[in-house]
Amino acid sequence: MEQYQREFVDFIIDTGALRFGAFTLKSGRNSPYFFNAGLFNSGSTLRKLGEFYARAIAAWKRPFDMLFGPAYKGIPLVSATAIALTHINGGDIPYAFNRKEIKDHGEGGRLVGAHLRGRVIIIDDVISAGLSVASSVTLIREAGAEPAAVFIALDREERAKGSSIRATQAIENQHQLPVRAIVTLTDLLDYLRTRAEYTEHLEAVRQYQRQYGTGNG
Repeated sequence: MEQYQREFVDFIIDTGALRFGAFTLKSGRNSPYFFNAGLFNSGSTLRKLGEFYARAIAAWKRPFDMLFGPAYKGIPLVSATAIALTHINGGDIPYAFNRKEIKDHGEGGRLVGAHLRGRVIIIDDVISAGLSVASSVTLIREAGAEPAAVFIALDREERAKGSSIRATQAIENQHQLPVRAIVTLTDLLDYLRTRAEYTEHLEAVRQYQRQYGTGNG
């Protein structure tokens, strides 16, 4: 793991966005951990989260022209990331997001922000069914731009229901689009192995990965 990834795990634990225990997910699976990006709900936590996205994008070292955030959770994420990238890259990074419903007055339309152009990075929190990514890819390509990658906060590395591959891999295959995460479940396991205070949670998370994931734990 890179240093910024270790710092990110500390950050999501300290803010309570990552919790350990017993949780029933939307999928019906019983998980020993839960990640809730909705808890980044203050100015300071959102600023730091944007910085972690920006550092992950900088570490990716691929060219891009702008950012896109799918409504609704992606809107504050893309805004914070664009601000953070101006400090890291030294340039002014344009961004856009979509409305859930098309506006029929004023400027109208479904898109807000900079005109979609060039290579566009999609910023989201997590990927489950991949519906927001599919919608974002369609909007970007209809505007004449090209999606360059999807960046998420945490890749749970779980297989999609009824599939033998993880959900993020399914997105990559379907859209020919790389999916990158600030951290993955494998990174989280590596972190837990180094912290004695989380030893009690390590085996439960490893077992969950063996049951629903594609890694070795």
